[in-house]
Amino acid sequence: MDNNYALSGRSKLSYALGAVGKDMVYMLSASYVLYYFQDLLGVSAIAMGVILMAARVFDAFNDPIMGVIVAKTKTRWGKFRPWLLIGTVTNALILFLMFAAPPKLSGSGLVAYAAVFYILWGVTYTMMDIPYWSMIPAFTQGGKERENLTTLARTCAGVGSAIITIATMAVVPMLGKMLGGVEGNAGEIIGFKFFSLIVAALFVLFTLLMCINIKEKSTVEMETVSVGQMFKALVQNDQAMTVTLTIVLINTAIYITSNLVIYFFKYDFGGTGWNDAYVLFNMFGGAIQVLSMMAFYPLLRRKFTSLQIFYICLAMAIIGYAVLLLLAFTNMSSVYVLFIPAFFIFAANGMLTVITTVFLANTVDYGELKNGRRDESVIFSMQTFVVKLASGVAALAASICLSLTHLQSGTDVSAADAVTDFSAAVTLSQKTGLRMTMAVIPIAGLVIAFFWFKKKFILDEAKVAEITEAVKARHAEV
Repeated sequence: MDNNYALSGRSKLSYALGAVGKDMVYMLSASYVLYYFQDLLGVSAIAMGVILMAARVFDAFNDPIMGVIVAKTKTRWGKFRPWLLIGTVTNALILFLMFAAPPKLSGSGLVAYAAVFYILWGVTYTMMDIPYWSMIPAFTQGGKERENLTTLARTCAGVGSAIITIATMAVVPMLGKMLGGVEGNAGEIIGFKFFSLIVAALFVLFTLLMCINIKEKSTVEMETVSVGQMFKALVQNDQAMTVTLTIVLINTAIYITSNLVIYFFKYDFGGTGWNDAYVLFNMFGGAIQVLSMMAFYPLLRRKFTSLQIFYICLAMAIIGYAVLLLLAFTNMSSVYVLFIPAFFIFAANGMLTVITTVFLANTVDYGELKNGRRDESVIFSMQTFVVKLASGVAALAASICLSLTHLQSGTDVSAADAVTDFSAAVTLSQKTGLRMTMAVIPIAGLVIAFFWFKKKFILDEAKVAEITEAVKARHAEV
């Protein structure tokens, strides 16, 4: 790589914009596909849990293979941009079709539809996600330059996630009423169809701008390896394995809550204004998440290392869930009380998404020094896989909770649609099961992540600087 090359401000902005669109798509799928098929269309919770988990197992084979394909790609447009564009266009189309299930489908046909399109969504998302994140170590020399680009990308990815968190259930019912003339579940079904179309269009537009403005002037040459060699390399990179397992544990905790929070407001918090309370809660949480990446993290970074901030964030998340667990034994009649645990959880999640990506990027240099190979796409294929694996595990856990608590409205609740007070028929035991799942399992996952990471991770700032210099020296000798 040309040591004098640095991404321009325009390129950085375009790269960041790509992150916004990418995570808008991901958050829409991760947070609402279970709700769309299970609660609105009536697919059983267990069936959806199996589908979502099976798709992630399939990705265990698809993601690493995609990493090798990207590493071997050589075109006049570079190795990353072709896959970014192809993956984005196909994923946008699949996203729309996934949230536009034909109304005549039911039973096994609807289950098959959900399975096919969710698996295709995962495959096409991988096609663009791996090359996107592989650009970080390929375009930077390590240290502050890499951390700054990672922070920018992760911050904007958080903005994309926050947009979906805030806007989805504010816009979906409105679109259902405007374009379908109906409210309640029927209106939400129509609303999700057109909302996914809007998100898909923005996704394509942002990626296109990124591909136009980012020039692959001198990407790092990556040795192409077989799938067998690749898995061996991943096992040999103990730091990459440490970070990815930590990401799985953290994201599983967060995604369990994000999958169930809409059910909490609909069936537990309840009332005819449950959607307004849900939107208000998400507006607060989304704002805190973005603020944590744009303000909290930079402020903390002035006094603490990334590793210290990581432990601070884990403690914040655990405290947030502990408060939520305590609130589970109270009435929780005010949405504003829920802002207390939301602050700790959303703030921690925002900063953790930045920090863990920095850690993973640093394992690329570590792997090169240890194994003699610089496997950006291979390492970042792990990130794509583990994030989606966490989503699948969380969805399965959420579906088991929903099945045991019998929380599902389906399409046969027209009477409830008239008043939208779904909590009236929910028992205390159902509410307790929902609340406990949202709090206890995430706490356990975060505690395990803390002890695992503390025991295994060695790439503090001094070690990273040492490795960066050693890699530079090795390149100079070639």
